[in-house]
Amino acid sequence: MRTILILVLATASLLPACGNEAGNGSDERVSVVASFYPLAFVAERIGGGCVDVTNLTPPGIEPHDIELSPDPVESIATADVVLYLGGGFQPAIEDAVRDASGEAIDLLGVVSTSPAEGEVAAEGLIVDPHVWLDPGRFALIVEAAADAIDRAGAASSCDVAGAAASLRADLESLDNDFRTSLGGCDRDLIVTNHAAFGYLASAYGLRQEAIAGLEPETEPSARRLAALIELVKREGVTTILTEELVSPDVAETLAGEAGVDTAVLYTIEGLTDEESAAGEDYLSLMRKNLETLRVALGCS
Repeated sequence: MRTILILVLATASLLPACGNEAGNGSDERVSVVASFYPLAFVAERIGGGCVDVTNLTPPGIEPHDIELSPDPVESIATADVVLYLGGGFQPAIEDAVRDASGEAIDLLGVVSTSPAEGEVAAEGLIVDPHVWLDPGRFALIVEAAADAIDRAGAASSCDVAGAAASLRADLESLDNDFRTSLGGCDRDLIVTNHAAFGYLASAYGLRQEAIAGLEPETEPSARRLAALIELVKREGVTTILTEELVSPDVAETLAGEAGVDTAVLYTIEGLTDEESAAGEDYLSLMRKNLETLRVALGCS
């Protein structure tokens, strides 16, 4: 009998410390489905060992274009929490969350947004979705995601609120560094591959001029490229900013015609396998963005 008791106690000591304790006594962790990388990053940081996070957008894939097979649809339907951005950003996911049994939270609803205009609005993109590139807005998303995970029944031994506060502090530090570093630059115009950096530009007193619109696949006309070449020369722009998940061909053509350089400004919509292997994350890539902007804008 004594031997059996010891075995039971030893087995109990190996059980997970975190679990879903929302009134049902279950040891299962909270299941969180995130529509793409930035939201998965948030869930993993604030949930720790108490959450199982599924990122619906595979590495190296543009999240705008994601299509769902039956398995991801089932994941959405059965998850405790689904974190996504609405407004036409990922239509397939917006369709699937209608059948979610858990809490599906459109995190665009917790921040101020800018409306989409022109062709992309006609095609169904309602607002500019790139809110995660402004650390101030992203901090509000962290808070809302933490509240949702708490409501789903994260175990009391998991300090979701404390982890969220730690991440918000990291974002506040990032925000302060952007403000300090971009406060005294020779230029304030960024020419980007597509219009992903409007919120970042607005937060730090910059102007954005994009080759394409909010949808990165939009092909600029010859007239548009000619106007951009003239703008680059007139404004003294030294660098055309490309992206990690979108072909740089048009941007490189523009840079060649204008006689300027190119550099990568990360949209952080997803991590490549190489970035994951190198230990990169949202915070490290945003700091790389800051250094790229400092060089491109001639900051002291």
